[in-house]
Amino acid sequence: MRNRDAIVEAAAEVLAEQGTAVDVREIARRSGVGMGTLYRHFPKKEDLVHTVLRKDFSEWAESARRAAIEAEEPWAALTDFYQQALTGYARHRAIMERFALTWADPDLEGIHQLRLVIEELCARATGLLRPGVTTDDLLLLLVSLGHAVQITGECRPLMWNRLLRISLDGLRADHDEPLPATPAPTTHPRTHNSHPDKSSRLPTLRRIRGTGKSPDRPRSPAAALRRCAQPALSVA
Repeated sequence: MRNRDAIVEAAAEVLAEQGTAVDVREIARRSGVGMGTLYRHFPKKEDLVHTVLRKDFSEWAESARRAAIEAEEPWAALTDFYQQALTGYARHRAIMERFALTWADPDLEGIHQLRLVIEELCARATGLLRPGVTTDDLLLLLVSLGHAVQITGECRPLMWNRLLRISLDGLRADHDEPLPATPAPTTHPRTHNSHPDKSSRLPTLRRIRGTGKSPDRPRSPAAALRRCAQPALSVA
């Protein structure tokens, strides 16, 4: 168990810093174990990632819940919840990556925990929230603001604070214009392309098996936006 605990502790540290694309050899190095030991405890990288994120995600959600509970005034509770959730989110790259997917695939433990907190916040803020605001609205707002954290984190950190204030102001009851109707959820049948084939996993396998170098990763939309956010050079 000592080796397993060391692996999980090192993985939590590396995932927070580097995200889920981290090379498992770095986790083994920081935990002080060999690759064979790591694979005995976690045969697949995803097993290790899931173990760590299940714990870290729950702790993140709980910290946001505590921030909301400790606030006596209902609007302050709502504000403190978002502030704490997004601050913790910004510090953990792997949670950032996974949480962005939870609206489409809400199976990650902790989402239910967040939903319960938001339902309580909605009940406390009755009369302060604009008419028609739902739990789903507030949960999706958290996901959306999480994207803002993700795309501005390196070039303009804390810019999400501005967007949070703008968003919360829009939730106040004095904005009483009717909201658009909530669209019904749709389901899409799974196709034969729903699961990646083995070739799509080869870059990860090559990294894990230590063939030397990792393939270049495609530029993400977040990276592209960060490049666009750089100030343009003036031309004399």
